[in-house]
Amino acid sequence: MSLPQVCVCYLTRRSPSGELQVLLGRKKKGLGLGNIVGLGGKLEPGESAEQAMVREIEEESGLVVAASALTPLGLLTYLFPHREAWSQESSVFVATEWTGTPRESDELNPVWFDVAALPVDEMWDDARHWLPGVLAGVPVRATFTFGEDLATVVDRL
Repeated sequence: MSLPQVCVCYLTRRSPSGELQVLLGRKKKGLGLGNIVGLGGKLEPGESAEQAMVREIEEESGLVVAASALTPLGLLTYLFPHREAWSQESSVFVATEWTGTPRESDELNPVWFDVAALPVDEMWDDARHWLPGVLAGVPVRATFTFGEDLATVVDRL
């Protein structure tokens, strides 16, 4: 069975004091409502992960990122045995170059967070296991299985 394909991108920058920061936002609708997430979403038919990422970043934040500025850093598989429709495969990207100023959309309100203080307690449960590494440039390939509560990781490979 092939899983629905999604993508996520973490835009990073240095703050004036030199801290590494990442652009995240609180999800306003859909899967993960209320969670703090990276920019991203579903691939449309015929779209590559890079094409979808460029489109999603612009839709969700108003920022324009060139596909060539996306650094692919992995693939995550999410399994929800108690709600199969939520299972999906996510391409993970990081980008350090874009144009524009982040603005709120109907999906989320983008906010810069210090990477040293990631809000993992307000993110999907899997993020604590891999996001700090990805933001440090370490590629990830993992499978996370969520429990009956649809929120807690019960197994990871």
